[in-house]
Amino acid sequence: MTRTQMIMIAMGGSALLLGGAFLFQFAGYPPCKMCLWQRWPHAAAIAIGLLALGVKVRILALLGALAALTTSAIGFFHAGVEQGFWEGPTSCSSGSISGLTPDELLEQIMNAPLVRCDDIAWQFAGISMAGWNALLSLGLALVWIMAFRRA
Repeated sequence: MTRTQMIMIAMGGSALLLGGAFLFQFAGYPPCKMCLWQRWPHAAAIAIGLLALGVKVRILALLGALAALTTSAIGFFHAGVEQGFWEGPTSCSSGSISGLTPDELLEQIMNAPLVRCDDIAWQFAGISMAGWNALLSLGLALVWIMAFRRA
């Protein structure tokens, strides 16, 4: 497989994952804040891939790998928040209600995000969308690295 083919696969993979995220949104699954964070590195990987196809500079493949690893890391963190392994950002997670006064609880309810990062909106084979993004993006990062290593 050529370097160009690997870049097209990696870039196309990001385009498919980003397109899938928009399709889920269109189908009634609004994204949370962390879901949106995962989209930006895919957009960057697509732009890097287009540039790498036109300009034969090897370092661009490493930048593509960095973009894919970034969205993968966010996806793994998000999946951990969904599973309750660790707390997510207070701006999009339910947080703890222990020790809150009734007024503080009401304030927390009134300021709660519309789409919480710690809720699993959809999953397949026991893996959430964030988890799938993490795993598939990790694979895309490997393709980017293979493209970098290809002369």
